[in-house]
Amino acid sequence: MSIFVLHLVIIIRTIFMPIWKLWFALSFIIPFLILFPIFYIALRTKKFETVFKLKRFWARIISILSFLYPQIKYTHKKYNLPRPCVIVSNHTSYLDIIFSPFYVDHTAVYMAKSELMQIPLFKYFFVYFDIPVKRKSVTDSHRAFKKAGEIIDLNISVIIYPEGTIGDKGVLRPFKNGAFKLAIEKQVPIIPVVNLNNWHFLENGGFFKSNGRPGIPRIVVGEPISTLGMTDENLVELRDKVFNFTQNELQKFNGKKD
Repeated sequence: MSIFVLHLVIIIRTIFMPIWKLWFALSFIIPFLILFPIFYIALRTKKFETVFKLKRFWARIISILSFLYPQIKYTHKKYNLPRPCVIVSNHTSYLDIIFSPFYVDHTAVYMAKSELMQIPLFKYFFVYFDIPVKRKSVTDSHRAFKKAGEIIDLNISVIIYPEGTIGDKGVLRPFKNGAFKLAIEKQVPIIPVVNLNNWHFLENGGFFKSNGRPGIPRIVVGEPISTLGMTDENLVELRDKVFNFTQNELQKFNGKKD
């Protein structure tokens, strides 16, 4: 590739990415504003299944409008997720959250950073439904996982990103123990999920510097891992099993061209 062509590609990308990101933001915000009255009523009346179905509908609108078409692969064959369960996923992009209702087939609550409560209107998900957590507060983390246990007791699953934050360029960070301790305490299955390339399409970072484009995000859903009979002595082994599964899937994918 000549230097001229290379510079041309860089210029086109520099112009196109912010335009697409702006379009993505509109595709996210406008449907949300339209759906918000229904979300609010469902949240206030504790119609949580309705809330999650609306999230799935909203995600499909975002997907179609922004020209992002997720492909979800199951490591063996597609199955209905056990209910309740703890869904554990690596965290590479905000798309990880947006696309999760495509593979979660029943009502689930998200555990996410408390900073999201600062977003107008969006905060009501955390007031009535989802679980905010201050990542640097041990006390608040304990409160959040206690609430997650109460949610599981109501036969509702919990979605947790055990890295605790979005990784840089898809690089996998160490997993924290909380999600695995929760699954063991409640004796519910762990569902490992791997977001292979979401960050290629919506990267966390500067508006003009980070990735943003349409395409085909790829997600892998592993087999349920039973925790029946496990105790805290099995916690590290369980955590490492999920981490290694995630790392192996990422390595297999990264050996291929996007």
